[in-house]
Amino acid sequence: MKLIAHWLLLASCLLLLGGVDRAWAEGNCPAGYYPIGGQGARGCAPIPGGGAGSTGSSEIRLATPTGKWTKTWGAIAESKSTQDAGVSTGLRSKNEAEREAVSKCGAAGARDCTVSMSYFNQCISWVIPSGRSGAGRAGLGGGATPELAQVAAQVMCRNDRAGQCEVFYSNCTKPLFDEF
Repeated sequence: MKLIAHWLLLASCLLLLGGVDRAWAEGNCPAGYYPIGGQGARGCAPIPGGGAGSTGSSEIRLATPTGKWTKTWGAIAESKSTQDAGVSTGLRSKNEAEREAVSKCGAAGARDCTVSMSYFNQCISWVIPSGRSGAGRAGLGGGATPELAQVAAQVMCRNDRAGQCEVFYSNCTKPLFDEF
């Protein structure tokens, strides 16, 4: 009777083992793959260098760039004699930005407009004395953020009365992504 029980146990084990045709790794993934996902969304991904996949290649391919970043320019021009001013922003060259700012400054008739500041891919702030008595001095400043540009401009400004100079103009130019 014991002999029959041993044969039945052995036969059961062979049947169970015979039904397994594939070995699964951790997370029920085949060899050469690892489990990904979680929270109900699970899957398997090939192990880099593991030789898994249809081509058998272990090379990891990087994404191909689809474009390039291009800087943009802005400029400020002003007239000393008339106090007229002109600004430009978002242009693709320094010369183009400066020409546009000088042109806008001279649109009201000023003939002595000159570029006070050119900038690219940054923020600028132009602050002026709040009393407007002529005894102060304006300030121009640049920075990575509008706040940093304003701090830099306030340092340059000399107000003609107590307190900070007033923000007259503030802007940021940002790079443009040109797709191939």
